[in-house]
Amino acid sequence: MKIIDISMPVSHDMPVYKAREEKRPHISVQSSFSDASVYESRIDMNMHTGTHIDAPMHIFEDGGTIEKLDLSKVITRSRVLDFQNAENSISRELLETKTIEKGDFVLLKTKNSASDILEGEFVFLDKSGAEYLKEKEVSGVGIDALGIERSQPGHETHKLLLGSGIIILEGLRLDGVSEAEYLLLAAPVLFKGAEAAPARAVLIQED
Repeated sequence: MKIIDISMPVSHDMPVYKAREEKRPHISVQSSFSDASVYESRIDMNMHTGTHIDAPMHIFEDGGTIEKLDLSKVITRSRVLDFQNAENSISRELLETKTIEKGDFVLLKTKNSASDILEGEFVFLDKSGAEYLKEKEVSGVGIDALGIERSQPGHETHKLLLGSGIIILEGLRLDGVSEAEYLLLAAPVLFKGAEAAPARAVLIQED
């Protein structure tokens, strides 16, 4: 069995959405061995930092929150799809070249994983691609970007997916991960009433 960690390490200097300083996590030491018998630290960060799952309330005022997520939807079979050839966005046309089945949790691998463009013009899933995945009745969509969309003012991709009960997993690191089927484990931290939560995402590949 091979375990592949596809999560982003969290630190103050990590990439954040559009390089916005207010989105950078801050980690501070509250007690150390120089003044106490234990070491403890504190973190202040946006729920959409690094690898995380969006709940419907992120987009819809009356949407469900993260603790209502069915864990069977994020501990499930998944399919990595290689779109490193995508220049700007992943569209319906590109998705139609891949095998996608009902119930798949698809993970979109792009040039984002092998570059430093996460804070800039990263590759995203456009409206036509989201519509196609909705038609295919996938269970979830993950992407190696800090947002599943970048330049759509109406948040069409989020609305199409979350409005259809499709899980959104953002902030993956898929460099070196081959296009194949895997077991995905991406359980979010159990925050009550939150619109999103960080997750430790791993892929398991049987020998």
